[in-house]
Amino acid sequence: MADRFVRNAQSAIPVHVVAKGVDYPADITDTQRDWLKATGFSGGLGEVALLPDDGAIAAVLVGWGTEATRARGRFHLAAAAQKLPEGVYRIASGIPDGDLENEALGWLMSNYRFSKYRDAGAVKAVLIAPEGVDANRIEAMAQGDALARDLINTPASDMGPDALEAAFRMLGDQHGAEVSVIAGDALLGENLPLIHAVGRASDQAPRLLDMRWGALGAPTVTLVGKGVCFDTGGLNIKPGASMGLMKKDMGGSANVMALAHMVMALKLPVRLRVLVPAVENSISAGAFRPQDILNSRKGLTVEVNNTDAEGRLVLADALAVADEETPDMLLCLATLTGAARVALGPDLPPFYTDNESLAADISAAADASADPLWRMPFWDPYESNLEPGIADLDNAPAGGMAGSINAALFLRRFVENTSGFAHFDIYGWTPAAKPARSKGGACQSARALLAVVEKRVC
Repeated sequence: MADRFVRNAQSAIPVHVVAKGVDYPADITDTQRDWLKATGFSGGLGEVALLPDDGAIAAVLVGWGTEATRARGRFHLAAAAQKLPEGVYRIASGIPDGDLENEALGWLMSNYRFSKYRDAGAVKAVLIAPEGVDANRIEAMAQGDALARDLINTPASDMGPDALEAAFRMLGDQHGAEVSVIAGDALLGENLPLIHAVGRASDQAPRLLDMRWGALGAPTVTLVGKGVCFDTGGLNIKPGASMGLMKKDMGGSANVMALAHMVMALKLPVRLRVLVPAVENSISAGAFRPQDILNSRKGLTVEVNNTDAEGRLVLADALAVADEETPDMLLCLATLTGAARVALGPDLPPFYTDNESLAADISAAADASADPLWRMPFWDPYESNLEPGIADLDNAPAGGMAGSINAALFLRRFVENTSGFAHFDIYGWTPAAKPARSKGGACQSARALLAVVEKRVC
């Protein structure tokens, strides 16, 4: 499979990584050196040279460029892997031990294909697990990455709340987790009014998906992911250009499911809970309206000043549910604001936490995992932006400034135990293909958070 290493393959082709200006490996013959000079191979980042041997490939050289050129991107070996002919390969030399896990992971991620609607082509170049890496951990990350991408890439016609629930249950079944669902008007009986209000206009009932896994008494980790399967903007309808990618508005749920898979596949010693409010923000006679005042599970009232700020509403009820158990870690992932993209672009999601130690661990893990994240502040002076006067909270403060911070502050109002709380405003999409990341759905922050969970609670 594309997200797994090859085991025990015979005659694997060695791959040597060569930085620009560094001599070739010692076992390169004079004839091969002449061949490399003739083909102009210089070790520039992304260059690939196939060394011939009696009609076969004796070895592959991959250019590693300079430290400066490598700093501009990530998963450099993945770019080379996609240029290779069919075969089984092994990393023979040239990659520092500290980079080996990420580069091997990038190779697996580069093999991702979304083939639900057309033949996406077969994977050609497969890799043997390098010596000295945790192959099972890398495979779990690659599988989680593929799961997130598959879920996000699937259009809302096939990934509405019903289908997201089915995928959620399938993940639970795969790992022996307990799954329960509260759907439709039962949400009102269970005091989940915000989830109900946002999703009630759709022909697919809104619901809260709930998964539990792991031993009682273990450190507790709860993941909350935004599951808006399509966002029209509601009665504050989006223009066509803004609505074009709204199948990805369930990217938070896809990414917490990816992280949950990693945790469960590796059998980490935690008590895991995953909460996904799954809705479609549609338009009908029953749609919630601008200026409506909604109740929440926590008891706070919310004035709706824009029905397109619906994600924070469904997350508010889910976070209140999560917070009632005071988990050791509470992580919230959501494709929440365009403001985050304006500030930091598609590749660098912001995160928010009041816990300095947790923030440091997240930043360190993001760097080590090639899973970029950037800390933004819960800026207390902006709290007054959230207070409309007629209700406890405003879901969409006027003015257009500090949109991502305002949304994060709104969510924090629904969490009492903030010591282990962090919120991630992800994009969930790769606008143009990059090494290991095809255009389309993206897994963001899950790998970094896996490392954080391993360090803090395992």
